[in-house]
Amino acid sequence: MKAMEANSPKERLLNGIIKENPTFVLMLGMCPTLAITTSAFNGIGMGLTTTVILAGSNLIISLLRNFIPDRVRMPSYIVVVASFVTIVQLLLQGFIPALYSALGIYIPLIVVNCIILGRAEAYASKHEPKAALFDGIGMGLGFTLSITCIGIIREILGSGKIFGFQLLPLADAASGKAGFEPITIFILAPGAFFVLAALSALQNRLKIGAAKRGIDPSNPDECGGGCASCGRMSCSDRSEPQTIPSQAGVKAAAVEQGASEKVVSKAVAEKPEVAAAEEAVKKAEAAVDEAAKKAETSAAKGAVKEAEKAVKEAEAAVEEAVKISEKPAEPAEPIKAEEPEKAAVPVMAAEAEKAAVPVMAAEAEKAAEPKKPAKAAEPKKTAKAAKPAKAAKEERGTDAE
Repeated sequence: MKAMEANSPKERLLNGIIKENPTFVLMLGMCPTLAITTSAFNGIGMGLTTTVILAGSNLIISLLRNFIPDRVRMPSYIVVVASFVTIVQLLLQGFIPALYSALGIYIPLIVVNCIILGRAEAYASKHEPKAALFDGIGMGLGFTLSITCIGIIREILGSGKIFGFQLLPLADAASGKAGFEPITIFILAPGAFFVLAALSALQNRLKIGAAKRGIDPSNPDECGGGCASCGRMSCSDRSEPQTIPSQAGVKAAAVEQGASEKVVSKAVAEKPEVAAAEEAVKKAEAAVDEAAKKAETSAAKGAVKEAEKAVKEAEAAVEEAVKISEKPAEPAEPIKAEEPEKAAVPVMAAEAEKAAVPVMAAEAEKAAEPKKPAKAAEPKKTAKAAKPAKAAKEERGTDAE
C-alpha cells in the first residue's frame, strides 16, 4: 500500500500522537505533566489549552519565518507564544473559571514550555504554514492524550472517580460497607512518577514488539507480512497467500546468489581467455543446480532465476571471447628501407655536431690564452746587451793607452 507523504497533514498528526509523542517519547513538558494530572479534567483542560497555543504559534512563526532575523529568533518566538498564552488565559478566566483555578500558575508557564519552543525552533521556522499548523495540532493532541491518560489512572486509583463521577463505590468503615479503598499516593506527587513510568514502559513494550514483527506502528498503511496475526481485514494482500521464507532458506539463497554473481563477474572480466570463461560457466551452472535443490522458499527461487540469468550472460561472454580468438590477426605493414636511412641522417648529423662542439671549444680556449715569454730567452737578451757594454769598455781602455 502507498506510504504517507512526508509533511502531509495525516503524517504530521500521527507523528505527534504516536511516533514523536511529546510525553512518552520525547519526554518534554514534564512539569505540567506531573503537577496538574491529579484528575482527568485537569489533564484534558491543560492539553487542549496547550494544543491551541501550539497550533497558533506554529502558524504565525511559519508565516514570519522569512522576516524574523536569525539573531533574535528566540525572543521573537517567545513574544508570539506569550501573546497566545495571554489570549487563552483571559478566555479561560472568563468562560471556564473552574479550569482556570485548577491550572493556576501553570497557564502562564506555557510560555516557556519546551514543547512549544521546541516545535517553533525545530519545525515551524523551517516549513510551510500548513505543515506547521498540523504539526502543532498533532503535538498538542499527543500531549493531551498523554496527560489525560495519566490523569484518568491517577484519579481512578486515588479516589475511585473519573471526570468527577464516582466509578468505584467507596468502602465505609463506620457502616461496615465494603468497597474500594482509595490509594491516596496516586493523587500526590509520587503517584505521577509511578503512572508516567508505567505508561512509558507499556508504550516502549508495544513499540519493541511491533518492530520485531516488522511493523512500523507510526505508519498504519505499512504491512510487515504477519498476516496470521494481523487484525486488519482491509489489507489488499490478505486475498493472496504469502509464503514466509525461513531465515535459513533466505541466508542460503543469498549465499548462492552472491557466489554465482562473483563467478559471472570473473568470467566477464576475462573475456579474452576462452578456457577460463567456459570454466566460469560450468561453475555458474553448478551453482544453479545446487540452488535449485535448496529452493524451498520463494527467495531461493528468485536466486535460481538470477543465477540462470547470470549463466546466460557468461555464455554470451564466452561466445564473444571465441569470436575474438578466432579472428585472424591483421598483417603488419613492411617497413620501407628508405625510412631507416632518412631517420639515420639527422641522427648522424646530430652526433657529429655534438662531437664537434667540445673540439671547437677547446681550440678556441687555446687560441684565447696569452703566450708567455720563454725563460731561456732572458739570458740571451742580457748577453746581447752585455756585449756592447764590454766592447765600449775595451774601446775606452784602448783610448787611454
